Amino acid sequence: MSYYLQSARGHLALMQAARPIQDWLDDPATPPELRQRLELAQRMRRFAVERLHLPDNASYHRYADLHRQAAVWNAVAAPPYALTLKTWCFPFTGCIGYRGYFDEAEARALADRLRAEGMETSVYGVPAYSTLGWMNWLGGDPLLNTFIRSNEGELARLLFHELAHQVVYVKDDTTFNESYATAVERLGGAEWLASEAGDGAREAYLRFDGRRRELRALMLQTRQALAAVYADDANPEPMEQRKARAMADFHASYARLKREHWAGFAGYDAYIARANNAVFGVQAAYDGQVPAFEALFAREGRDWARFHAAVAALAAQPRAERDAALAALAAR
Repeated sequence: MSYYLQSARGHLALMQAARPIQDWLDDPATPPELRQRLELAQRMRRFAVERLHLPDNASYHRYADLHRQAAVWNAVAAPPYALTLKTWCFPFTGCIGYRGYFDEAEARALADRLRAEGMETSVYGVPAYSTLGWMNWLGGDPLLNTFIRSNEGELARLLFHELAHQVVYVKDDTTFNESYATAVERLGGAEWLASEAGDGAREAYLRFDGRRRELRALMLQTRQALAAVYADDANPEPMEQRKARAMADFHASYARLKREHWAGFAGYDAYIARANNAVFGVQAAYDGQVPAFEALFAREGRDWARFHAAVAALAAQPRAERDAALAALAAR
């Protein structure tokens, strides 16, 4: 009950802090940079409706400054020799692989308790979350200070990702939901950059996203190596030693990536330092089925309305059939 109460209080405070964007634009005290970002976000919102067939509703027509760096903090956990995330079950979302808190200290306290039980844990700040359309009657999900100043490509992708959750959402299947929304953000973000952004924004985002894609490829490679370690019970070498070797290879590869491709860029250092089974498990949830959804988009002629309809049809299938269909798409 205490968890639900903090969730309700936190979300109500967020909604109360939000004001219509036009109010911010009309207010002479609004800083010019914020004014420009709000106008940009509104253009993206129209693009989402007109080009990507995402919902035309109350979401992202208001803005709130929360005076903190994250909207919520998620705690995640996984066993020491598996990449499967611990799940928690809720009335509307079903079972999901994280537990979100509006207070960072509470998320860290949960992580500490799970770590004491032998789990590998992580806590990370989340710039935005979706209420899946349930709160549109109350004003919808607002723009937030936690992401409004992101680079142009990233701002577009985040808006498209969260709106996608209002199109299709399947209870008890985090990987399906997040992979679909991630595919929407990548494909839709590319369309925005190609047709709406200036050369400077495109070039900046290419550098930013290039590093992120290379990191994701390295993390996928490491996930596969760790999964092989955890699946091999017959190997006489202790599993902990094999796991340590896979993680050492991961850190060495990351250092080489920084040195040889990123000119020493250190923006991911803190993230890499805390990488463990929980971190790898979260990454898998967000991109595990993205190639399949991208293949589905291509199969539907890159037509957004047909794509969303095809995803909804997949969502209606039993999970085993849904997973098999996505695996077949990814294998093409």
